[in-house]
Order: sequence, then structure tokens, then C-alpha cells
Amino acid sequence: MSAEAHLDKSIAGRFKYAIVLTSLTLVAEVAGGIWTNSLALLSDAAHVFLDLFALLLSLGAIRLAAMPVSETRTFGWHRAEVFASFINGVSILLIAFGIMYEAWGRFLHPEEVKSLPMFIIALVGLAMNLLSASALHQHSHDDLNVHSAFLHVIGDAAASVGVIAGGVIMYFTGWYVLDAVVSVGIGFVIFWGSWRVIRESVHILLEGVPRNMSITQVSEAIRTIEGVNSVHHLNVWTICSHILALSAHVDILPDYKDDQTAVLRRIEELLFERYHISHTTLQAECTKCIEGPIIKEMRHRPRAVHSHDHGACSHGHHHH
Repeated sequence: MSAEAHLDKSIAGRFKYAIVLTSLTLVAEVAGGIWTNSLALLSDAAHVFLDLFALLLSLGAIRLAAMPVSETRTFGWHRAEVFASFINGVSILLIAFGIMYEAWGRFLHPEEVKSLPMFIIALVGLAMNLLSASALHQHSHDDLNVHSAFLHVIGDAAASVGVIAGGVIMYFTGWYVLDAVVSVGIGFVIFWGSWRVIRESVHILLEGVPRNMSITQVSEAIRTIEGVNSVHHLNVWTICSHILALSAHVDILPDYKDDQTAVLRRIEELLFERYHISHTTLQAECTKCIEGPIIKEMRHRPRAVHSHDHGACSHGHHHH
């Protein structure tokens, strides 16, 4: 556990660093956007804001994951992370629509923009983005949260490049409709990003099977273990970006009945090593053990109508 806690700590440190840089960028771009009358700069600021929101959420998720499990929340607060990304995605979507609407107005009536200051502010924004991105990149592979934050920051950098290019061209040509064009481009980037976040989080909230994993593969893998007859009632789901859970009923061959704990332990090890499923609930059954005797018993006593006889039959069902 300490290694994981240590990892979270280093991730949290990087997030704080990125949050400070992103906040500075946001302030600069909002103020600059209003001063230079540049919608492109403001839409880049909107993008930065989402970024900041995503970073704060991600940091919050680490804090939440550290909160202890309780009698009312047996999974702790891990799901809060997923729920928060969902809200983030929806808010981004709304902002993207706002930008599109505003840009449409400017297509019809282009407004003058102070292109030199706009270019300089966007340049500062780009520098900040690249610093944040380099801070986050190290962990972006193994944590969905850090990964999404990293993508946000990279998207931001791309948006800043667009604003810079627009500023340079407008400075030399005075072709102010370009400001609206760049804004629409950024609007689309935001739109696409939010759609991905929404899709991913909804998939997890609806208890979908983790991406890149197939139920058939997992059940085949369990069947390969010695002593397993069949698997049913298999569920695999995601608790949060780095915790996967599985539950299943495992039918064990009669010869392995006495050693079923070992069989289950082997299944757990396999699932953890091959699929990184750390949260397993397996119920051992042995249908073959019951089939024989019950049928014979029925034949011997055709009068098995009394409730206590039925009780005797059904009790033998789960050998634990």
C-alpha cells in the first residue's frame, strides 16, 4: 500500500505544480482576451479553464481515494473521480456551444482585435502549457485521470498555437474574421474532448466491462485453471481508473472439491497478473457433487413430498 500512497503523493505534487501554472495562464488569457477584444484568446481561456477544472478534479480524486471505506461506502470514494469527470465533460460541452454561438456573431460582424498583445499573451500561455504537460507526462500512461489531464494540457497547447498563428496573420493583414475562425477551431477541439470524457465516464458509471477486455477471454482464462469445470454469473466492472473488480461462480470438478481454496487462489493470481483485476469475489460450487446423490435419493423415496425432505435436498446445495 505504501508504494501506491507514494505514487499518489508524487502525482499530487505534479498536479499542484500544473494547477498553479494553469491558473496563471487562465488569468492572463481572460484579462488579455477582454483587453485585446480577441474571442480566440477568450476561447483559449475557456479551454484553459476546463483544464484547470480537470486538474482540480484529478487532485480531488486522489484525495477522495485516500478517504477510508466505511459501513455505508464499501468501495470508499473512488467512484467520485469518475462522477467528477462526467460533470467536467458536460460543463465543457456547454462552454463549446457558447464559443460557437459567439463566433457566429463575429463571422457576421468582424470586430477589430489588438493582435500584437494577443500574440504575446498566447505565447506566454503556450509556454505555461508545455511546462505543465512535461510535469504530467511521466504518469500519464498508468492513470486515466493523469492521462486525461495531460491530454487537456496538450490540447491547450495546440489551441494556443492556433491563437498565436491567428495573431501573427492578423497583425500583418488586419483580416479580423480570422479571430472567429480560430475560435471555432478551438470550440471543436473542446467539443471533441468533452465528448470523450463523457463517453468514458458514462461507460464506467453504467458498470461497463473495462475497455480492451472481453468477458469471453476472461472466462476462457479462468477455465484453463486446473480443477475448474465451468464459470457462470461472471461480472467485470471498473470501480475507478485503476481498480477493476470481478465476481463469478466457479464450478469446481468433484476431484478438486477438497482443495477448492487452492483452485480459487490460483484463479485470483491469474486474474491479477494477466488483467490487473485486484478485487475478486469468487463463489465455489460443485454441481457434479450434488447431481448424483439427489437423483438417487428421489428414486429411492417416491414419497419425498414432505417439506423436511425437500429441505434435506436443498441444503446440500452449497458446499463452502
